[in-house]
Amino acid sequence: MRSSPGMVVRTVGICLKPEQPQLVDLVRGLERWLTERGIRVMLDPQAAGVTGAAEVPRSDLAAKVDLVIVLGGDGTLLAVARAIGDRPVPVLGVNLGTLGFLAEIASDEMYDALERVLAGGFRIESRMRLDVSVQRGARECGRYRALNDAVLARNAVSRMIDLETFANGVEVTTYHADGVIAATPTGSTAYSLSAGGPLLLPESEAIVLTPISPHTLTQRPLVLPATCAVEICVRDTRGGEVRLTVDGQVGCELGEGDCVRVHRSAHPILLLVSPERNSFEAMRTKLRWGAR
Repeated sequence: MRSSPGMVVRTVGICLKPEQPQLVDLVRGLERWLTERGIRVMLDPQAAGVTGAAEVPRSDLAAKVDLVIVLGGDGTLLAVARAIGDRPVPVLGVNLGTLGFLAEIASDEMYDALERVLAGGFRIESRMRLDVSVQRGARECGRYRALNDAVLARNAVSRMIDLETFANGVEVTTYHADGVIAATPTGSTAYSLSAGGPLLLPESEAIVLTPISPHTLTQRPLVLPATCAVEICVRDTRGGEVRLTVDGQVGCELGEGDCVRVHRSAHPILLLVSPERNSFEAMRTKLRWGAR
């Protein structure tokens, strides 16, 4: 984690949640506000689509801007993080959704927040990501990057599955369950939490393994060091179907014998966060701790 003094912003990319024509005034207002301050603006296809301006694919945007502003919810930010790839460009999330663990700035706070960002008044927080690959025999048949999690789970009509799991080549256990979640600290407040996993501070570095409805109740969530290389192999689908889903958005079908390899990525995502806010405040607010 570091503060942002010295951060020079000459070009900003704006990314918008898909299918939001009602936000044309918000996008145009933001574009005008930035332009008035001598900042060049680039729009992703979704933002350009509501204004009629020229568009830049998200994968190209990250290589051309000094800051990415995401207008949407956590799902939009996850998609943008995936498109950014390896480039360490800071991201500011403006929450237009409901929960907003990642996109923490409310829309009515946006301009005040941007003033502070340009003045160096926001922190840059490095969030760990996971590199996820699918091994089918001697062939790698899929590669992904996760900010939240990688989930191996049966389809709704399938039976319980067996997932043999290793950490640094050492057997951990075979999960007899509906599935297993490999989550980052950032993802500990997502699906893993719903499945009974622990809450980790997002700036932590660890990998959480959370079984989904395990047949053996003593198979509990496990927190591993971020240095661990995790391998989860499909041993028995009991005739059902199993799918890998990364950040709830992309993935592939798995068969018996397929192995999913997960390890800490060398390319974290950089999020801009307010110095007045902290992880405990976010948990109290978003999870309603202490509310009656």
